[in-house]
Formats: sequence, C-alpha cells, structure tokens
Amino acid sequence: MASPAVSPDSSSHEALSSVNSAPACSPTSDSENLSPDELELLAKLEEQNRLLEADSKSMRSMNGSRRNSGSSLVSSSSASSNLSHLEEDTWILWGRIVNEWDEWRKKKEKLLKELIRKGIPHHFRAIVWQLLCSATDMPVKNQYSELLKMSSPCEKLIRRDIARTYPEHEFFKGQDSLGQEVLFNVMKAYSLVDREVGYCQGSAFIVGLLLMQMPEEEAFCVFVRLMQEYRLRELFKPSMAELGLCIYQFEYMLQEQLPELNIHFRSQSFLTSMYASSWFLTLFLTTFPLPVATRVFDIFMYEGLEIVFRVGMALLQFNQAELVQLDMEGMSQYFQKVIPHQFDSCPDKLILRAFQVKYNPKKMKRLEKEYAAIKNKEMEEQIEIKGQVTRAQEAEENYIIKRELAVVKQRCTSATENLQRAQTTIRQLQDQQGNPRFSEEFVTHLETELEQSRLRESETLGALKEMQDKVLDMEKRNSLLPDEDNVVRLQEELQALALREAEAVKSLTELQQQVKDLSDSWQAGRAGGRWKDSPQRSNANALQEAVVAARLREAQAQAELRALRQRVLQLETQGQIQRTVLGRAEQTCAGLREQLRLAAAQSKGLQAQLSESHRKHAEAQCKSKEEVMAVRLREADSMAALAEMRQRVAELEIQREEGMIQGQLNHSDAAQYIRQLKDHIDELKAEIRLLRGPLAFGAVGLGTRLGDEDSLGSSDEELPPFALTHGDIGDLGDMGDSSDSETEGAPTAP
Repeated sequence: MASPAVSPDSSSHEALSSVNSAPACSPTSDSENLSPDELELLAKLEEQNRLLEADSKSMRSMNGSRRNSGSSLVSSSSASSNLSHLEEDTWILWGRIVNEWDEWRKKKEKLLKELIRKGIPHHFRAIVWQLLCSATDMPVKNQYSELLKMSSPCEKLIRRDIARTYPEHEFFKGQDSLGQEVLFNVMKAYSLVDREVGYCQGSAFIVGLLLMQMPEEEAFCVFVRLMQEYRLRELFKPSMAELGLCIYQFEYMLQEQLPELNIHFRSQSFLTSMYASSWFLTLFLTTFPLPVATRVFDIFMYEGLEIVFRVGMALLQFNQAELVQLDMEGMSQYFQKVIPHQFDSCPDKLILRAFQVKYNPKKMKRLEKEYAAIKNKEMEEQIEIKGQVTRAQEAEENYIIKRELAVVKQRCTSATENLQRAQTTIRQLQDQQGNPRFSEEFVTHLETELEQSRLRESETLGALKEMQDKVLDMEKRNSLLPDEDNVVRLQEELQALALREAEAVKSLTELQQQVKDLSDSWQAGRAGGRWKDSPQRSNANALQEAVVAARLREAQAQAELRALRQRVLQLETQGQIQRTVLGRAEQTCAGLREQLRLAAAQSKGLQAQLSESHRKHAEAQCKSKEEVMAVRLREADSMAALAEMRQRVAELEIQREEGMIQGQLNHSDAAQYIRQLKDHIDELKAEIRLLRGPLAFGAVGLGTRLGDEDSLGSSDEELPPFALTHGDIGDLGDMGDSSDSETEGAPTAP
C-alpha cells in the first residue's frame, strides 16, 4: 500500500526564497568550481529572488495604504511572472542536482550543504532524503511485504500510540485512516527487523513525517537507515544510553555558552532532560509546526544530530532574558506554549541563529569519552558494591559455621566431662564391691543418676539427629563455602578437633573395656551367690547394672557423634576437591569464550567484506547508469543534428530544383519535366527512409525515450525534402489535364 505524499503547510514564497538565496550564501571556493552556465543560472536565481522580496515589501506597504494602486497592480503581475520563472529555475537546479547526485556530493559538497540549509523543495524531498541516507537500493525493502505477514510482540503498544501521532493532521486523523494504517505497518515491520529496540514511542513521529513525503516501503527503508547510521538506534534502545550522552554534551554547551541561564536552571531544579529529551528523540517534530520542523529535518538528513544541538542552543539564547525571570512551572509553560511558535513565519531566522552557535566536534568527542569513563566508573562501583554484598554474605555464612563449630566443641567438652564422671562412678563402684552394706541413700543416688543418664541419652540422640541434618545440609551447600583462606583455617580447626575426638574415642574404647571387665566381674560375683541373701543388695546391683548400661549407651552415642564429625571432615575435603574441579571448569569456559570472541571477530570481518562488496556493486550500478545516460544524451544530439541536416538538405534541394526549373522550362516539355521531378522526389524519400532505419534501430536498442515521434517525423509526408504548390505549377504555363492531376497530389511544403 503506497501512501500519498502530503505537503506540510509551508508557503511557496518561503520555499522559493530559501532555495534562491543559497547561491548568495555559498562560499567563493564552491562558485569557482561551477561551470559558466551554472554561475549564470545561480546569478539569475539570486536576482529574481531579490525582485520577489522587493515586490513582497511593496505588497505589504499596499495593505497599509491604498495609494499608488496602479503601480501595485503592475508589481503584482511582475511578481507572478518572476515567481513562475523562479519555480522553473528551481526545478531545473534541483533536477540537475538529483541527476548528477554523485558529482554534487563529491565536488560541490559545500554548495549542496548551503542549498539544503536553505530548504529542499517539497516535491524533491522524497528522492533527496533517500539519496542523502543511501536508502534507494536496500535489501530490506524486499522483505517488507513478508514482515507485514508476521506478528510482533509490540503490536498493542503501537496501536495504542498511533492515535497520538500527529492527531491534528488530516493524513493521520480518524481511527483506521490510511495514515494510521501505513504508520502501523512501518513500525511493526521495524520492530521485527530490530528486536532489541522493538518499538519506542518517539520514533512514530519520525516515521509519520517520512510517510508524508513517500510511500511506506521507501519510508521503511529510510527509517532503517536513520536508525543504523544516524545514532537513532542508540537513542531508542531500552537503556537510552545515547540520550544520556546527548544530555551530558548539551549541558556542557549550556554551562559554557549560557552560564547565567544554567545557574538559574540549577537553582530552580529545572533539569535539562525535562525540556531537551523530546528534542533529541523526535528531532523537534513535537516542538515546532511541520514547516519549521521539516526544515530542521532537511539539515538533519545531511549533517546528523549536530543540528539538534545548534537549534536547541539557539532557542535558549533567543529566550534567555525571559527564562531567567521565571520559576520552574513558568519555564515549563514557556517551553510548551511560547517557544514552539516563535519562528512560524521566519524559519530562516531560526536556521541562521542555529549556525551562529559555537559547536566544536572535537570537544564533543572528548565529552563522549568523558561520559563513557564516568559510566564505566559507575559500573565498576556497582560491581564493587555487589562484591561487598557477596563478601558480607560469605562472612555471615562463616559466622554461622563457626557458631556451629563452637556448639560442637561445647558438646564434645560436655561429653568428655560426662565420661570423666562415669569413670569416677565406676571407680567408686569398684571400691564398694567388697562392702556388703548398701544404704538406701546410695540406692536413691543411683536411681537419680540413672534418670539423669537417660535424659542425657535422649539429648545426645537429639543432638545426633540434628548433626545428621546438618551433614545433609552441608552436602548441599558444599559448593557455596566461603573464600579459600577461611576454608583453610576452618579445616585446620576441624583437623585439630578430629585429633582430640580420636583421643576421646580411644579413651572411650579403653573405658568400655574396663566396663566390660567390671561387668564380667559382676556376673561372676552374681554367679557365686554373694548377694542372694539380701534383697536390698539385689536391687542395688540391678540399679548399678542399669546405670552402667545407660552410660554404655551414652558412650556409644558419643562414639557415633564423633564418627559423624569425622564424616563432616570428609565432606569438607570433598567440597574442596569439587571447588578445584569447578575452577578447572571455569578455565575451560574462559577458553571457550575466547574462541567465541575470535569467531565473532571473524564474523565481523566477513560482514565488513560483505558490506564492501555491496558498496562496490552499488558503485558499479551507478557508473552503468551514468554511461547509459551519456549514451542517451549522445543519441539525442545525433538525432537533433540529423533533423537539422534534413531541413538543410530540403532547403538546398528546393533552391537547386527551382534554378533547374527556371533554366529548363524553355527547352523541355513541362509535363515531362514534372514527371522527372516526381521521380527525383521518390528517390529522395527512399534515401530518407534508408537514413531513418539505422537511427530508429539504435534508439530501440538503447531503450530510450527522447520525445514524441512527431517531432522527428512519423511518416514520409511529414518530412519531405521539398514540395510544389498549385501556384508554382501555375507559373510554369498552360499544362495538360494529366499534368494538373499529377500536381494536385503533390505534398504541401512545410
């Protein structure tokens, strides 16, 4: 679907005067490079522009006073005549620029820049914009129809914002209008081509302006080129890093050139991004009316984002005196309501002020490097903060592990104390084996000690279960252990603890052996029947056996606890091994990433070679087009020369035949001589046909269109070499009827 070209509401007087004032502003070096014909044409355009401006002044004075009405009418008619000539000369100039585009870009670049700054005529904008951004033959144009058949994740966002784009413009007004439909198509197609950017709201205004000038396929190609080559893609990325850079550079220019206004902005907390973000994102399309914004866009297509900095600074310089007297809210209203309409009637004044602004590209490059350094430093600080958070988490985990180790040490100390108490109790029992008397207090003490032993046993079993759970948890978290220094220190502590536990196990084994020997001696004493006579003694023996059995179970539980601790040490050793393996895997990944980087670099080189081949192919196509145009021009010159030769031959033949007729009328019969003349005419027609045949064949072979065929003659009757009229034959004397009938059929002279 091709959208019609919609013209912004700009007056023809402004467009023509802007074009024709260009030669006056062009540098002397460019004028020296022009041919005499071009210099004459530019001088003529300049003179007519001055006449038009003088006439417009006289028309304005006539509106204030009705005097000298006759002279005003004369000047009005003169202005109409000058305007028509001016339009014709403008068309000739820009037509020549388009046809000889490569030559103008290479040899007359400064003059072309001045002409573009004065404004591109509306009817040439579509082709000139495409030539400026090299979007005439893009491969993506062939993919456009296929992209429209696909679905995009940004379709809902695009539909939502379509109605907000140029809502007052006739082309986009109304739901489901032609303008909204083609705008949706272009935005959807680009969101599929560049999925990283997808869709950004400000880009719709740029695409809308393109659709006012050209069909949607061409607008899509131009927009793709703008995003790729004019820094717009970085502006519209989700991070908007390029917008931050532009704001940083603009703030520096404001601080350097308008320090008083900059201080006022800071005192009112009026940030640069509050008023300048839309300038960079929409290229003033949402700020100025379309005629003024289109003039700025003309220059942007040739000079890039530099014009945005220049126009923005020009606006601030022009309104500095008013802005320093307003507060934050007043400045916001001033930027929204006053500034956009200050240059509606004189966009040239805005452009002139913009190019009076100081702009240093080298300083902009330096600011770009400074901004990149600042961002890198911020990124490093963020990484350092993340590292500090990670180290804090590791320290917290170390503290938890140390606390668990302290608990284990405490339990180990408690178990050692319990073991010592058990050894003391065993020694007391051994000492009391020979005493036949056991008091009730001793039995009560044994019962109490049995209960305490059972409580300690249950606590030990709980601690055992808890340690088992912690072992499982540590098996899961062995890959998240803290840094190597802490691990080494903890391993040393655990090894020392393991040695102490080994000693404790050894002593426990010896104690168990002693208990076993004591139990055997008890069994032997019971077998001898030493305590059979006393029931009290039997109860004491049972209690002692229960106490010993409880202490034995407690000792076994302690042994199992120590075994589990030994298992913890083994698991930590395995964790260290796993970390070593993980380090080797990371080294392997680093090697693979390096290979990937090399492959990406190689791919980039191949892409560069492919782009170079495309460029050479485009240059070859341009050269072939130039050769075809040269052949067409030579063919046109040859055909014009041939037509002139035919005319000349016809005149000479007429003169010669008239002389021959005058000399031969007295010596020959008139009728016979007329027949000879007709034969001679037939011979000349045959020769003309022979001459015309190769020329027509050459024209068809080249496939050119050099004008209407009527201008070169389409039949034998249209280009006769000469002819006789009835009057000429009447002058020859009385002729017969046959002679009259023959002369009546002769063709009329042109």
